[in-house]
Amino acid sequence: MKLLVTGGDGFIGSNFILHTLKNFPKYEIINLDAGFYGSNKLSLDEISNHNNYEFVKGNINDSRTVDNLVSKCDTVINFAAESFVDRSIADAKPFLRSNIDGVFTILESIKKHKKKFLQISTDEVFGSLDKESASESFQYNPSSPYAATKACAEMLVNSYHITYDCDTLITRCTNNYGPRQFPEKLIPKTLLLAKNNKKIPIYGTGKNLRDWLYVTDHCDAILSCLHHGKSGESYNISSGNEIDNLTIIKKILSIMDKSEDLMEFVDDRPGHDFRYSMDSNKLQNELGWKSKINFELGIENTVNWYLNNPKWWENLSESIFEHTPWKK
Repeated sequence: MKLLVTGGDGFIGSNFILHTLKNFPKYEIINLDAGFYGSNKLSLDEISNHNNYEFVKGNINDSRTVDNLVSKCDTVINFAAESFVDRSIADAKPFLRSNIDGVFTILESIKKHKKKFLQISTDEVFGSLDKESASESFQYNPSSPYAATKACAEMLVNSYHITYDCDTLITRCTNNYGPRQFPEKLIPKTLLLAKNNKKIPIYGTGKNLRDWLYVTDHCDAILSCLHHGKSGESYNISSGNEIDNLTIIKKILSIMDKSEDLMEFVDDRPGHDFRYSMDSNKLQNELGWKSKINFELGIENTVNWYLNNPKWWENLSESIFEHTPWKK
């Protein structure tokens, strides 16, 4: 099988490429990445000379490049996205270009060349939930500009399946964590600030709940959907690890033997959803997937990876550690 992976230098995309080549060494992968904010070429340094791996620098909005690469592959898996919610509040325009226009560009090539398309989406399309967990048929209710663009992309994908009979799939994941995540996100940001004994910002009360999914579990789920998922369907991917942000931060500080005095409560971001939750019964019952990495093991693996791989993060801009980036 030959895969075109878009956004492969990002967090989930890079882990997916490494995980796939490890478990399916005969697969061929083309990685199309524009090198935008959140990408890190060092993530895939170890396979730069792999016989079944090719890197192409380019943008999913470039229809000529996309069309050429789609014609050479069997399936496109789209990880490419602007994904930092705080920055979508400061400026939504890049999110519309990448997360909607970019998906449209890929879909046009998928339709033309009759290839398979898997769109990577998010639990944020369902918005904040009180007690229930969203199933695949749950109503869209996005709160942030980022989440709205991802919901729009899902509707575009579905429309191409219904109208043009395109072979499409959608997967939605809960909060991912693990190696190679850009340090503007909660877990790597916390542990790197703690390493340097700098204050760790906590939005609002810190009680916002997220379901934490280890990135290789997510990769396994994507592969299950790719191999066995039904065309036109969507699949929720969740692990059942609902933990609030404050508990996460305290856990990291404990692992690193750092004082909780490093914590600093700051203003909450506008429209900050309190709780995301999805059930993955469909994925588990129909495709037989289940998560393997519990949070205790996953968070220790994550902390150790960052501490043992300073080359990956030490040259990143200090601006990623801003306490309230949406105020730009």
